[in-house]
Amino acid sequence: MTYEPNFYLTFNSELSNSELSNSELSQLRTLSTPNSSTQNPIFAPIFFKMKFELLKSDTGSKARAGKIQTDHGEIETPIFMPVGTAGSVKAVHQRELKDDIGAQIILGNTYHLYLRPGLEIMGQAGGLHKFNGWDKPILTDSGGYQVFSLAEMRKLKEEGVTFQSHIDGSKHTFTPEKVVDIQRTIGADIIMALDECPPGDSDFQYAKNSMELTHRWLKRGVDHFLKTGPKYGHTQSFFPIVQGSSFRDLRKQSAETIASYGMDGNAIGGLSVGEPAEVMYEMTDVVTEILPFDKPRYLMGVGTPANILESIALGIDMFDCVMPTRNGRNGMLFTSEGIINMKNKRWENDFSPVDPNGTTFVDSFYSKAYLRHLIISKEILGAQIASIHNLGFYIWLVKEARKQIIAGTFDSWKKAMVGKVTERL
Repeated sequence: MTYEPNFYLTFNSELSNSELSNSELSQLRTLSTPNSSTQNPIFAPIFFKMKFELLKSDTGSKARAGKIQTDHGEIETPIFMPVGTAGSVKAVHQRELKDDIGAQIILGNTYHLYLRPGLEIMGQAGGLHKFNGWDKPILTDSGGYQVFSLAEMRKLKEEGVTFQSHIDGSKHTFTPEKVVDIQRTIGADIIMALDECPPGDSDFQYAKNSMELTHRWLKRGVDHFLKTGPKYGHTQSFFPIVQGSSFRDLRKQSAETIASYGMDGNAIGGLSVGEPAEVMYEMTDVVTEILPFDKPRYLMGVGTPANILESIALGIDMFDCVMPTRNGRNGMLFTSEGIINMKNKRWENDFSPVDPNGTTFVDSFYSKAYLRHLIISKEILGAQIASIHNLGFYIWLVKEARKQIIAGTFDSWKKAMVGKVTERL
């Protein structure tokens, strides 16, 4: 089952490699975007494919340094994506994300944005980029993980999944096609397929049935994606998601199926959901052996600094996780020398900078004693300082990993760094 060669994909590939000027490409982009009154069946499905350039591979591992080009800018890989669930990275301004933290792409959540503010407002705003003022790339997940985490409030069937809103109890249905349409309206640069994320302790039969349903949904999602176009004049890329729980055979089968679609990139889901880290690494290693070498690989929802470093070594390019902000709001700081619990009394009269090795302004401007005071007092500023610091550290970590890959020193650097970032200070 493959979508290559496909008329639209082949045409798009030829177009991307053509010698058309930017203005000519812009005119074709306008022609290819359907509107409410007309949808030309010839031009509607033209896709200007996201470009991924592999710059350097590590000789001691599967780590690689690359570059993703989107209409909203360039993304250097490996990359960490701060999570902006409801269109906002909690406690952090867009200006701080861009100018101080150095984020190159952020993540939004389809489930939450669909429920609030809703698609009508999102469409009136001109998409999420216009709504929240972020002019760099955005990725939206499909909302599948959030829906399936509702457990008692959702019903799964072949058509899709019906669930109750956690806000007001109203009933909604997500189908593979509807999730594509929702993400078209949100307007992210990278959008995800609807999948079922099975629990980490699933037995083989449940995991197999879940994976097969995810694959059937994927075909419907890809078909619908190829029949529709972006709404706001910029490219959108569609990533399928590998599932299969903790079973090697299922992971291999799923990775082969996902790879056969030839989409712009691929994701690995259903990990970091309670299984031991060693199992997560084993499954990741199995999948990256199969997924295309020339497409970006996204490990969803991962993870700790050590998880990220080990997964980079296994060939992963993209990461997201709420840990830097969620743990930061609760007083946990990640640093290049180890983990700090700011609630500990030992920091009460430590007037040294938050992190002398840090890259953001909060690291040198504020002291540990002051930050501890804010955290203990439950002051909002404490959550903001900790979130900015942690996000800055995560971004520094992947940037430094990239530098080490390019320099040919990643493997030895990674081994030393994993020991440091797991130490409790």
